[in-house]
Amino acid sequence: MVKLWKGGAYLINGTELIEDGGDCAEKLKARLGVCPDKEEAVKNTMAYGILAAHNTSGNMDKLKIKFDKLTSHDITFVGIIQTARASGLERFPIPYVLTNCHNSLCAVGGTINEDDHMFGLTCAQKYGGVYVPPHQAVIHQYAREMLAGCGKMILGSDSHTRYGALGTMAVGEGGPELVKQLLNKTYDINMPGVVGIYLTGKPEKGVGPQDVALAIIGAVFECGYVNNKVMEFVGPGVKNLSADFRIGVDVMTTETTCLSSIWTTDEKIQEFYEIHGRSEEYKELNPGAVAYYDGIVEVDLGAVKPMIAMPFHPSNTYTIEEVNSNLSDVLADVEKRAKVSLGGAVAFSLADKVRDGKLYVEQGIIAGCAGGGFENICDAADILDGASIGNGAFTLSVYPASMPVYMELIKNGAAAKLLKTGAVMKTAFCGPCFGAGDTPANNAFSIRHSTRNFPNREGSKLQSGQIASVALMDARSIAATAANKGRLTPATEMDVNYTKPKYYFDKTIYENRVFDSKGQADASVEIHFGPNIKDWPSMSALTDNLLLKVVSEIHDPVTTTDELIPSGETSSYRSNPLGLAEFTLSRKDPAYVGRAKEVQAAEEARRNGKAPCAALPEIHEAMEAVRTKYGDASGENTGIGSTIFAVKPGDGSAREQAASCQKVLGGWANIANGYATKRYRSNLINWGMLPFLVDAGELPFKNGDWIFIPGIKEAVKQKKTEIPAYVAGDGMREFVLKLGELTDDERQIILDGCLINYYRES
Repeated sequence: MVKLWKGGAYLINGTELIEDGGDCAEKLKARLGVCPDKEEAVKNTMAYGILAAHNTSGNMDKLKIKFDKLTSHDITFVGIIQTARASGLERFPIPYVLTNCHNSLCAVGGTINEDDHMFGLTCAQKYGGVYVPPHQAVIHQYAREMLAGCGKMILGSDSHTRYGALGTMAVGEGGPELVKQLLNKTYDINMPGVVGIYLTGKPEKGVGPQDVALAIIGAVFECGYVNNKVMEFVGPGVKNLSADFRIGVDVMTTETTCLSSIWTTDEKIQEFYEIHGRSEEYKELNPGAVAYYDGIVEVDLGAVKPMIAMPFHPSNTYTIEEVNSNLSDVLADVEKRAKVSLGGAVAFSLADKVRDGKLYVEQGIIAGCAGGGFENICDAADILDGASIGNGAFTLSVYPASMPVYMELIKNGAAAKLLKTGAVMKTAFCGPCFGAGDTPANNAFSIRHSTRNFPNREGSKLQSGQIASVALMDARSIAATAANKGRLTPATEMDVNYTKPKYYFDKTIYENRVFDSKGQADASVEIHFGPNIKDWPSMSALTDNLLLKVVSEIHDPVTTTDELIPSGETSSYRSNPLGLAEFTLSRKDPAYVGRAKEVQAAEEARRNGKAPCAALPEIHEAMEAVRTKYGDASGENTGIGSTIFAVKPGDGSAREQAASCQKVLGGWANIANGYATKRYRSNLINWGMLPFLVDAGELPFKNGDWIFIPGIKEAVKQKKTEIPAYVAGDGMREFVLKLGELTDDERQIILDGCLINYYRES
């Protein structure tokens, strides 16, 4: 199905690959008459061209990108706008769309969610933005329908900001990166590598976009093949995929940990723009005659089978056929992985799902930016036409991704087909993807065409002794399973006449409900503040030295942002930094908050001119050890804070709160063997936290140890990448912390203490 090439390759005329190395030069010369220059061939990727058009630095190695448009949803836009306001925001300088698809239900927390929505509406009016009310569209569907454009770039505060199939390079980042754009600053990165995703063949009947996406994720995630790179979809197989199919594959590229994506465009994408009344946004995109890629992921679409990503990660992939044929082995492997993911907090088993040698599930969901597309739901309706999902434990919920999609499903009869089966149709909502809707029963197993299946992301709470789990599947195989009343079934086993109805987009609903300022700001509008909306607490600048206590130690291979700050029940507190911080690491290390607060109390005492050891007596012993080597270390020049160690933190969501909550609780750094994503590392930096690295292997410190970092302020100023540190206690054990590459602006943000301080100072 999927083959990873060992090295780079040249793509000739968009169809022929020649592997770099060996007799590559001879092959190129025989094929082209000349041997092309690699540096010039690198410039012929679509990604290079789009990045060059948006780069303001004049240096393609060090990019300073200005985006065309911005998007956020209702658990990110409050913090972003509050940060921008504190930094001097006067108006939105580029189109900024505020959607409301995460806290849509307004079901918990009293008025909190609707207060946030009204904050968004009044900010769109005051600063000149676009406001999409709850239930109208999930963030990415609205962007596809109304914002995307070939050759454009969009920055969104959601990790699944991916519109590459529509010719738009989109990036999902933490909120502070959007703040920079709102303040007319730039997105600063090194030129990323570009990996060609070379598609051949045509998908088998019943195979959907999630199947192709999961096959790719399973092949590339663990080895980091596309980590922080751009995935460029090319090859003869692209033309065999509909626009909706391409979109469904593209949105899942986030789960590979790539930076962004881009696809060749053709008449099917042109038709997409025409259907949505925006034909002027289309242009044909192709790589140049000879383009060079840093790697190749070769995908034979015809060989892809219906896939399933078993708990607890989108990369834990199998074909459904493999699962059904090797149930005991697969389930044993899932349970083994669960012991690591869940830390033994609860017992987990799927053995009770096996009846008469078949695997049964209790719930199916087709939803959100990945599953809620028109074609997915129409195909599911065709599979279920005339069937029944039964009156037992199994349930099926379907969430169209936007009201225009929902309206067309009603008009063409697909909605009626689904409702007759016993399925439930709901409005556009991202809740099933992050635990705010359709939480299963304890120990229940759900199959979902959504984006993630991390531990407890479906809404269960380990701290309450609960566990449920999710497997990711394509809408078609979910429908096939529903037709068999919960028995795991690949769609390729069903004899179905797929009707493939034409889509007609009607934007009347948007015209009637969406507020669009057309870029006109109204300074007279008063912003609506609910009682939960709080300002960021003050944050101090970096001190000469740091004394950090390790307050959590995580040895999972990868730590997700869901584990750093849970989704679901915390979403109502995203506009309240102090309230949200109480949930930090609550699923992974419930003692973290208490430990961090103890250290923070000592720092507050220091800042107020009092003795830190009065608040936390153990500091006295640590400082005594420090002074044996650094006699001038004192409360005046040594800040006190907390840090965590994790092997590879930051996989998953772009949410800035995974970092900001640690900062709010007095965190000054993370220490890791590596960072799972660029966006999490950026979030740390933007909140003034040092993204330290240590070599893999035996740690020089443990949870509860104090670490002294002398001269850290000067080291950051001097652009040092290796910094001596000491475990302060019984003696001073020296080890090395690494900082990695930082831009000048990033160094200054860390020195100032956070992005807000940086803009206030400048």
